[in-house]
Amino acid sequence: MEQAKARQPVALIVGVTGMVGVAITEALKQPTALGGPWTVYGVSRRSLPTWFPSSLLDKHIMLDTLNQQQTHEIMAPLSSQITHVFWVAIQFRESEQVSISLNSTMLSNVLNALTSFPNSKLIHVSLQTGIKQYVGPFLDPTLSTQIIPHESPFIEDYPRLPFPNFYHDLEDILASYSKSITYSIHRPSIIIGASTRSYFNIPLTLAVYALVCKHQNYPFRYVGNKYSWEHFWDVSDARVIAEQHIWASVTDKAKNKAFNCTNGDVFTWKMIWKVLCDVFGVEFVPFDEEEKFDVVEFMKDKGEVWDKIVEENGLYKTKMEEITCFGALTSLLKFEFQHVCSMNKSREFGFHGYANTLKSIPEWVHRLRQMKILP
Repeated sequence: MEQAKARQPVALIVGVTGMVGVAITEALKQPTALGGPWTVYGVSRRSLPTWFPSSLLDKHIMLDTLNQQQTHEIMAPLSSQITHVFWVAIQFRESEQVSISLNSTMLSNVLNALTSFPNSKLIHVSLQTGIKQYVGPFLDPTLSTQIIPHESPFIEDYPRLPFPNFYHDLEDILASYSKSITYSIHRPSIIIGASTRSYFNIPLTLAVYALVCKHQNYPFRYVGNKYSWEHFWDVSDARVIAEQHIWASVTDKAKNKAFNCTNGDVFTWKMIWKVLCDVFGVEFVPFDEEEKFDVVEFMKDKGEVWDKIVEENGLYKTKMEEITCFGALTSLLKFEFQHVCSMNKSREFGFHGYANTLKSIPEWVHRLRQMKILP
């Protein structure tokens, strides 16, 4: 594998406490990490939670990257050190136009600060986006009824859908720096990872739902439609995503390109539901198309139940509303198309990361139990 080792690499992970931020932190500090050994700096808006492996960070930076002045004051002095940026941060609003403004501002503020001096060492930015590239802004209430997604399996060279999408704006910002730095774009599917600080944490949302059902003796009913129950889907283990980020950042032929990133297998939600039932000790309930069920309505008054589960089990203090995304979950599992990304391009360029989804889920639950996030 062709690798760039011009200097000792210093990584800046923006969004370090999210699912993929945690995984990249751990992966960079492995003795076998490509391009290593790495010095690792992590950025988050808040202080590190107790479950975060803080000993792996050489420096933690608490920073609101929306604040241009603060970002420049903190980041510019580091421009002579940082060689690689791993961008796994996100700001989400229902309005796609607002999301464009927020996310573009964050990325521009950081890159402007890190390239503001002639002695800047930045050589590569690894940007994480996702499958909204192929589906469109499906959570924007004014746009979601208009979009028509690409046909699956999704491939990287599909043209952009003709709708606002902050992913496009972030890609364009990176391309504008292409004369001085290289970049890579990573498009995961639904992410499986260990964190309480990620937008759209679908697995943790399902875990909270399952545990509330178990605690209150409710049936653990499927929350999507018949199509998603029966047709193929994919997900992305955060460890595989981290591996691809690092691979692309040190591999010359991967520079300035976009790659899908999934586990490399497919499943049906019927299969996943059985695994969830096993790991959380709830009874499997077959999907009944005639039974109408709204999980958003069902869970809207269950915050106190989650509080009891947290207290009774001595868990890391979380509020249900802060770690779940039932609206996004419902929208996702009512898609009428197969949610599958092609990994052909990634394989052809030399990335062979893989995870068995049906094994990833129990491993993820075990990790969250070790972190005292789940009982």
